[in-house]
Amino acid sequence: MESMHVFITGGAGFIGSHSAEALLEAGAQVTVYDNFSTGKRENLPAREGLSVVRGDIRDAGALSAAMAGVTHVLHLAAQVSVRVSIEDPPGSCAHNVLGFVNVLEAARKAGVRRVAFASSAAVYGMPRRLPLDEEAPLAPISPYGLEKRIDELYGVLYGELYGLSTVALRYFNVYGPRQRPDSDYAAAIPIFLRRLLAGQPLVIFGDGKQTRDFIFVKDVVRANLLAAESSAAGEAFNICTGHETSLLDLLEELSELAPGRQERISPEVRFEAPRPGDIFRSFGSPEKASAALGFQAQVRLAQGLGETVKWMKGQ
Repeated sequence: MESMHVFITGGAGFIGSHSAEALLEAGAQVTVYDNFSTGKRENLPAREGLSVVRGDIRDAGALSAAMAGVTHVLHLAAQVSVRVSIEDPPGSCAHNVLGFVNVLEAARKAGVRRVAFASSAAVYGMPRRLPLDEEAPLAPISPYGLEKRIDELYGVLYGELYGLSTVALRYFNVYGPRQRPDSDYAAAIPIFLRRLLAGQPLVIFGDGKQTRDFIFVKDVVRANLLAAESSAAGEAFNICTGHETSLLDLLEELSELAPGRQERISPEVRFEAPRPGDIFRSFGSPEKASAALGFQAQVRLAQGLGETVKWMKGQ
């Protein structure tokens, strides 16, 4: 990767800052482009090869100027809340669709070799079969999911019209250090953990048997780097573990890890009515990403949760 200059939108955020670290470690030059609405400068390492530009993907001129000379783009900047997308569809669309088109257009003009970008399992909507593979029906049930599907189609179209190589990464439920407890993105783990550490009651919407495919951020970073280097173009890949974990099982794991003592705590749990539109079961198939990118998740849930607990305790 020493010949690569990677431009990371949202590079000071949760997934972006971990990706920047890994790319720098691999010898790449990195430019982080972030408006710092949620990302933090202190998430980024102070090391040679890193440039940081404050900017917004909705500002096409600033974006194009900052992208001059880069070879690869990792697009992670987004409005990531399903709830916010429902409350403010125009605002969410401005970030997630118009902002993404600005990224593609700047990359095309800059002669970028590859754009790898964050899509989401939200493109599938309510699963009709499990595990979800890339051939499953796409029927998003939120503006956020629809926006990510539109981004995938724009990526394919830019490849067909302009020869811009793109790859979409359908992240499932990413967790790990630096994930904000007030985030709505895969929020179960940071919210549960924050309340456990504070001795506060937990709220579960539904019976707790709903499942998700939780994937550790460092596994996602490996997928990002593999996608940046791969020859696959115009494709979408699930970035997941292939395992489903219920919220009750997740709570059991966190209850054992959070105290930092030998004994297990039993937190107070309140069960409330399921929220409209909540998906009951969801987990993905990683087979396509394994075959085409050489990607397989390596971090087991207990290990990833342990690292996350350690980080949160230090905050």
